[in-house]
Amino acid sequence: MKQKIAVTREVFQEVLDHLAEHFDVTHNQADEVYSPDRLAHLLRDKAGVLTTIADRVDQALLSHCAQLKVVCNIAVGYNNIDLPACTRHGVMATNTPGVLDATTADFAFALMLAAARRVPEAEASLRAGEWQRWKLKQFLGVDVNGATLGIIGMGRIGQAVARRARGFDMRVVYHNRQPLDAATEATCNAIYMDMPDLLKQADFVVLLVPYSTATHHLIGAEALARMKKSGILINVARGGVVDDAALVAALKNGTIAAAGLDVFENEPRLNPAFLLLKNVVLTPHIASSSVATRKRMAMTAADNLITALTGGTPANLLNPDALKFVRK
Repeated sequence: MKQKIAVTREVFQEVLDHLAEHFDVTHNQADEVYSPDRLAHLLRDKAGVLTTIADRVDQALLSHCAQLKVVCNIAVGYNNIDLPACTRHGVMATNTPGVLDATTADFAFALMLAAARRVPEAEASLRAGEWQRWKLKQFLGVDVNGATLGIIGMGRIGQAVARRARGFDMRVVYHNRQPLDAATEATCNAIYMDMPDLLKQADFVVLLVPYSTATHHLIGAEALARMKKSGILINVARGGVVDDAALVAALKNGTIAAAGLDVFENEPRLNPAFLLLKNVVLTPHIASSSVATRKRMAMTAADNLITALTGGTPANLLNPDALKFVRK
């Protein structure tokens, strides 16, 4: 008899077909959003599950899922998963690193360019029939080319952003928990700085840190006040890294010039004040949303699950200590 697994949200059919070769699969191709109680009920007899960042896996859920052995997130981030609780319950947890670096780095530049050149604002004006004649000072923006790019969080995606900056002749500065080695710095053409100096010097500040208690509201009123008045903030990391209320205030009063945001606190219930601002570009958490990348993410999660439930150690295991307690 095949082990039972669940997939909590809609995925590509080839992913379901791949899983069905090994397991009895319960899917959610209707893409319903499950409440915590419904998710716990779904997983009560499952050995494994493919989750998304919208699915909270914590002590309350795990206490109802005695047969669960592995939780495989279709994401790089995993702040929706309580890793210590998973470890205590002998439940392996995995993510999908490395498959979305290039796509997310591309999108960081999409937001930079859109915010710098006021693309959504100009398009909305055109669609509203407001364009009557050419004007020299129409929708004046700022150049990305030749600007100083500040990257906060210089992991794989940050390094991919830095490499792309060469094509725009940008000066790259970065802040990280630890400076990169000299060879990697040279490859990225990047200079390490403490965060206050980076905020002061950068024309564009791109956030690429994971969300945690240590990075909660990393960018708040104080950090925003350190930025240039002409500065533009880009967040393709996680909601909660930025204090959204402080950012709204900074955009309203001209503390900074603009922002490009793909993630928000309490998403998808973003701060409604953002919708009233013209100097912010808003997208619904789609930085990794290309067909090829999202397929690779889902298939990587599926492979993690297959490995975990067929006696192996998944390549992207987040809590190796769980192996000591894995349920038989």
